[in-house]
Amino acid sequence: MSTIEKPKLSFWQIWNMSFGFLGIQFGWALQMANMGPIYEYLGAEAGDIPFLFLAAPLTGFIVQPIIGYLSDRTWHPVLGRRRPYFLIGAILSSIALIFMPNSTALWMAAGLLWILDTSINISMEPFRAFVTDKLNDKQRTRGFAMQSLFIGLGSVVASALPWMMTHWFGIVNTGNAGEIPLSVKYSFYVGAVAFLGAVLYTIFTTKEYPPAELDFKEKVKESNKGFGGGVNEILSAITAMPTKMRQLAWVQFFTWPGLFLMWFYYSSAVARNVFNAPDESSELYTKGVEFAGLTLSYYNLITFIFALFIPVIANKIGRKYTHALCLTAGAIGLISVRFIDTPEFLYLSMTGVGIAWASILSMPYSMLSNCLPENKVGIYMGIFNFFIVLPEIIASIFFGWIMSHWLGNDRMLAVQLGGVFMLFAAFLSTRIKGE
Repeated sequence: MSTIEKPKLSFWQIWNMSFGFLGIQFGWALQMANMGPIYEYLGAEAGDIPFLFLAAPLTGFIVQPIIGYLSDRTWHPVLGRRRPYFLIGAILSSIALIFMPNSTALWMAAGLLWILDTSINISMEPFRAFVTDKLNDKQRTRGFAMQSLFIGLGSVVASALPWMMTHWFGIVNTGNAGEIPLSVKYSFYVGAVAFLGAVLYTIFTTKEYPPAELDFKEKVKESNKGFGGGVNEILSAITAMPTKMRQLAWVQFFTWPGLFLMWFYYSSAVARNVFNAPDESSELYTKGVEFAGLTLSYYNLITFIFALFIPVIANKIGRKYTHALCLTAGAIGLISVRFIDTPEFLYLSMTGVGIAWASILSMPYSMLSNCLPENKVGIYMGIFNFFIVLPEIIASIFFGWIMSHWLGNDRMLAVQLGGVFMLFAAFLSTRIKGE
């Protein structure tokens, strides 16, 4: 079997191959910062929010392993292996972003979120495998850190877009009951353009290595076994997961509930607990949500900056301790939100979250990439996503009941609970062997 020796790539080559993540993050950040408030604008109660977010984990659970399996077996003479999926996902995501803020009912917004998340996953999953395809072992930490940098930059802009629309461009930010503000609508339109444009930049500036001929022909032969053959291979890969991947899976399983609970409730918690808005129809609620968007934008700015230092820190203290330290900073940030009365101090809390987010987006994948078989990187990256979406599925189905019966619909307490989960994930990171 022939193999291709992967050359050392320049800074700008890694920049170009990662730039598409800037657009992908516009899609994620807009929904993370705005879907909770959008649901409440359309009449959802606090206990309804987790279930309405069920689209993201279910689509990720189903779509990412399938896209990984297919992209491992794809070779287009012009677009290559991963780039066809970048393009298809970007086109579909941009269309969904245009329609989303025009939802007039909860069922419509929830349905469009399913479409949006499916489309984003089609683009995103191959980007993770793309780093392993293109970079040698020594450069992969830098490659995943560059993705974190673009995720941070995209999130900075996307999270702040509604505030920018109101304060920079004079877009009216309030409307009739049951209506989504114009500032949010225009933000989603900008996001649609940014998503497609950034992904096209990567497609046009980056080439892919052709697959090893004998290996690729064997994959195509296997794929002709049909749907059943694909399912069997995915199941076989799950049972054969490397030991390090199993350890990382538990870290992911407890990390991501902290993020989900923040995305579910942080914006509305700030509006109600810090700005003291009586309900979602109040102008204080809109101001609180907008300010929360600014702090979310800020934590992504921290991610953007801190991503530059992660490879240096990892070289000094090791990847697992770097990740544990960053997760601890995020946990402290989330837990501290409860004790803040002055809005500006939320930036201190979000500094910790930004540090954690930079590591979450790079360190697990960097640790994972060097233990995966080269011919199954796509499928294993998709399977690794299981341990992100499973806790979100659990939270989406059951956390509404927990909110109603145990937490008294206290949105701020839910955010703090997320910090506790993240702290436990930091402990598990220190237990990873072989790092």
